[in-house]
Amino acid sequence: MCWHRYDDTHNLVLTLHIQPGAKRTEAVGLHGDALKIKLAAAPVDGKANAALLKFIAKCFDVPLNQVLLKQGDKSRRKLLVVQKSSHGPGVLFKES
Repeated sequence: MCWHRYDDTHNLVLTLHIQPGAKRTEAVGLHGDALKIKLAAAPVDGKANAALLKFIAKCFDVPLNQVLLKQGDKSRRKLLVVQKSSHGPGVLFKES
């Protein structure tokens, strides 16, 4: 299984493994069937989730409201949907 796919409405669906509390926010490679992302935010009061959504929105050059956390609100493994992005999943590696 791949860490990214497109759904029926051509939205990009990402399977991510999150490591909060890192020095900086960046995509670092694969972790099983998920893309591992280090976050420079603590997993307290939703700060890590907010930082993740902001990072993904910036990478894909979409408004924050077009990045949806579908699964994994309190888990390291998350499923995100990026709506109406003109970029492919490779942009995550260009930001590092």
